Amino acid sequence: MSAFIEITNLSKSFQMGEATVHALAGVSLTIEQNAFCLIMGPSGSGKSTLLYLLGGLDRPTSGSIQINGLEMTALDENALARFRQKTMGFVFQSFNLIPSASALDNVAFPARFARMSARERKSRGLELLERVKLLDRAYHKPSELSGGQQQRVAIARALINRPTLILADEPTGNLDTASGESIMALLQELHTEGATVIIVSHDPRLTAYATQIVQILDGKITPESL
Repeated sequence: MSAFIEITNLSKSFQMGEATVHALAGVSLTIEQNAFCLIMGPSGSGKSTLLYLLGGLDRPTSGSIQINGLEMTALDENALARFRQKTMGFVFQSFNLIPSASALDNVAFPARFARMSARERKSRGLELLERVKLLDRAYHKPSELSGGQQQRVAIARALINRPTLILADEPTGNLDTASGESIMALLQELHTEGATVIIVSHDPRLTAYATQIVQILDGKITPESL
């Protein structure tokens, strides 16, 4: 396997009043292609900040992020948006579904920006809902779905543009045990099919799925990382 992600001396600082908070303090990390990488640490450790920087949803204070040889920090906002659209799928703890839209419309929504035709969006959306075992809920709104079902819709949405990199922020955090295991089984299946999966969590049960474990504390990677 070849190095897919190279992070070098990555730092992120925030101003809170007169104080400077160092969310990340010189993180360097390599993630191989087709890794199932679990980033762990307590609340406030910097793990979600790292994920958001990887996803181009925030900019680092300093340091380098290369994904498949492309320097993320050198991209302007438009180029970054295009790269995210083609390469990444995001799964959030809070699902981030559109309340007024059906499951199908939520899944298909990102494909609008990829200039996918309406017919293809519907076909691809239904295909993905079938994959996550929610085809019979295609026209239900989020309020008519359980938490586990909403997260499966969110995963289907993350897959609509066929990403090679899936980023998930506490994907089981709001779910019961059975629903969480179902979500992890689905993410593991995607990994088996060739996707690189990076998950942020504080749940030690998820270590069973990982090929790489990164421990973060106070904005730094700890020696316990594998």
